[in-house]
Amino acid sequence: MSKIVALVYLSLDGVMESPAWTAPYFDEEHGRYAHQALFAADALLLGRETYEGMSQAWPGMTDEDGFADRINSMPKHVASATLESAEWNAEVIKGDLGEGVTALKEKYERDVLIYGSGALIRSLITEGLVDELKLWVHPVVVGKGKRLFPEGVPTSTWKLGGTTTFGSGALVLDYRPAGK
Repeated sequence: MSKIVALVYLSLDGVMESPAWTAPYFDEEHGRYAHQALFAADALLLGRETYEGMSQAWPGMTDEDGFADRINSMPKHVASATLESAEWNAEVIKGDLGEGVTALKEKYERDVLIYGSGALIRSLITEGLVDELKLWVHPVVVGKGKRLFPEGVPTSTWKLGGTTTFGSGALVLDYRPAGK
């Protein structure tokens, strides 16, 4: 059975939207970590907005280390109440989200990775379906934009599973639900 692993780029003030502000901190170390996370996964799980952005950007990309080939070829699952169909080796989760994601956990052996997709992550946390939350915190205050956890989100508790610090000043905080 796989784990649902959410990877989220965050600013110091919790902003996750339009992460172009991460570029100055993306170095070789960061790239190796991202590569390792992607290659440890069997599939991607994305919210509609993230899917639409990635499906426009990634198909034309290539690189030397196989990251683009991997992300383009791996199966993708899109959580959306409005999307009828999906391309880019993707399928839309129809019906109950919790049941659909539970089926994905049973279908795959290795991680199912979520990139971005704040609303999806919040929904899955509420249903107890996120197994790891990897917060990639960048040393910048953005000041405005969508936050991973806006005001009014239900309380959930987490335990720290590990940290990774990059020379750029960015770090990954790896959390697991406290009750698991």
